[in-house]
Amino acid sequence: MNGMRNKKKIDLDKPIVMVGLMGAGKTSVGRALARNLGIPFVDSDKEIEKAAGCSVVDIFAMYGEKEFRRVEEKVIERLLDTPPLVKVISTGEGAFITDAVRELALKRTLTIWLKADLELLVKRTNFRQTRPQLLNTDSRQILAQLIKERYDIYAMADIMVETRDENIHKTLNKVLSAIESHNNKKDEK
Repeated sequence: MNGMRNKKKIDLDKPIVMVGLMGAGKTSVGRALARNLGIPFVDSDKEIEKAAGCSVVDIFAMYGEKEFRRVEEKVIERLLDTPPLVKVISTGEGAFITDAVRELALKRTLTIWLKADLELLVKRTNFRQTRPQLLNTDSRQILAQLIKERYDIYAMADIMVETRDENIHKTLNKVLSAIESHNNKKDEK
């Protein structure tokens, strides 16, 4: 089965929220994780676009980041309150940086930070027109600055998994193992 584990029965009593920088793999790994666990997957940026009736890039351009973060917070709160409650939610790279979203996620979800190094992030985000912060800029410089500003905040997540330039099944297996370890430690308390 391509090196992927058989579907795991992992006890979950709350949603999983994927956090990290753009290009870390939150959406692709989150989708694979949800499929493996047999639970729904939701991409918060796609839900924001549905609610707003336009793209994330357009929201940033027309209303600015502050308004985007306000809408993002409301959408994530709605996702956490909408059944089924156990699901995987992939968030935009700035969601967890917002105090209100982070507090909500840390209280009500299992947060997983997918940590990637600068080279991998640059490789994965180059030539994408869907990243508002990287449009018409030096993406390496912006990503390096975001790493400096945000990795200490992402480190507040319940679980951290380092992502590499590897196939998704290897990363998925690392995430599944990390969830099992986290749950085992929680059970020991």
